[in-house]
Amino acid sequence: MPHCTKCGTMVADNAAYCPNCGQAQGVPGGAAGAPATQPGTGLQENVAGLLCYVLGWITGLIFFVIDKRPYVRFHAAQAIVTFGGLHLLQIILGGWIFGRGMFHWGFFGMGALSGLIGLVSLVLWILLMVKAYQGERFKVPLAGDLAEKLAAR
Repeated sequence: MPHCTKCGTMVADNAAYCPNCGQAQGVPGGAAGAPATQPGTGLQENVAGLLCYVLGWITGLIFFVIDKRPYVRFHAAQAIVTFGGLHLLQIILGGWIFGRGMFHWGFFGMGALSGLIGLVSLVLWILLMVKAYQGERFKVPLAGDLAEKLAAR
């Protein structure tokens, strides 16, 4: 049985991707000797993983639909779950739905919390892009587990 060129995990003879890290295995020809095609965008996996996070949940959704490689699909799902959830939370706490335009202390407290969520989003955005580009499958607590389940579908 061959081993993955990236992580060393044993893979099946006809496996197109490593079941552990998602690295393409370069299967020589499919049925009837046709050349193996690489699904997705034609980008390297680490670059596609990075691009999943560029515009938060929006690019995550785009890559989730167009690229079926496990590594890219995980990062796309994590971008959707992480930044989609943080975006909704920031909208609610930022006063777009509750208290829009109201001038009272509760509103200012929610605005501060919204600013903190914005800072957390910025740090996560940079961290996740760097980790994806480095080829790591870094999981955000809670969101990473949901993303794995979503990506497996």
